[in-house]
Amino acid sequence: MDMIHVRAVSPVDLTDRVEELLARDPYVLNLIVQRGAVRNPDGDSVACDVLTGAANEVLRGLRELQVDLRGSLVIEPVDMAFSGRASESATRGLGALANAPVWDQVEARIRSEGRYAPSFYFYLVIAGLIGSVGIVTNSQILIVAAMVVGPEYGAIVAVALGIDRRNRAMVRTGLSALCGGLLLTIAVTLLFSLLIRAFGLQSDAFDLGLRPVSDLINTPNFFSFAVAALAGVVGIVSLTEARTSALLGVFISVTTIPAAAAISVSTAFASWSEARGSLIQLLVNITVLIVVGAAALRCQRAIWRRVGRTRDGGRG
Repeated sequence: MDMIHVRAVSPVDLTDRVEELLARDPYVLNLIVQRGAVRNPDGDSVACDVLTGAANEVLRGLRELQVDLRGSLVIEPVDMAFSGRASESATRGLGALANAPVWDQVEARIRSEGRYAPSFYFYLVIAGLIGSVGIVTNSQILIVAAMVVGPEYGAIVAVALGIDRRNRAMVRTGLSALCGGLLLTIAVTLLFSLLIRAFGLQSDAFDLGLRPVSDLINTPNFFSFAVAALAGVVGIVSLTEARTSALLGVFISVTTIPAAAAISVSTAFASWSEARGSLIQLLVNITVLIVVGAAALRCQRAIWRRVGRTRDGGRG
């Protein structure tokens, strides 16, 4: 049975209203109220379990009471629960809504990916270096490794959330991290590629112009757009449903880090048309992922709201 555990610190003057809100909801279970039990901030302790299908409405009610602003609100996933009443409640009323994502958790997951610590730039650079080796050795395995190591999708989806929420600060921060990180990656990878050329470490096939890996990267076409669009949709759905295996597939399918590496390698070997094609590939992928990600977030919310209205209408 899917549910979340909610812990709240309620100011004394709000506790009665909080308790009433939670007690009247049939999908709130195991409600506990402890008066005067909390310090820093001072207040009453309120805890309960909520079926995930009803969690968005419950959390919205708590925020409308300003529990999150005047006290605190903590949401924890419940990995396993045994409750006959919970099963009965879900079967009776939630229907398809029982599988609805908890949007506060989804946004928290995305925001956590949108924190740009020094390690974010470190992973970007390392991924670019791995990608450059894959290009000069024609190794598809190393290109896939670079895709998995690169953390840029977290920034991309954070920008998409910022657009969806009209949060200019989030959009600005995400785009700055993306642009700064990719420029740093291209610069460092360019120096590395110049060393490869200076010492003649590239493969013989690469020297002879047989470059199947880089040719695939630096030739943007309709399929580049299509794959980026599909990956953008799958990425958002996998984040809302916490499906890490599907999200890993998104990392492997999108040509962002390999394109950045290809820009550096092509520039180092004076292959200007290939560098231009790789730049276009990079810009197309990032733009499409952001736009499609924002649209997918909005569409999913609209779909689940419609499911909720249908359920309420049928119940009424």
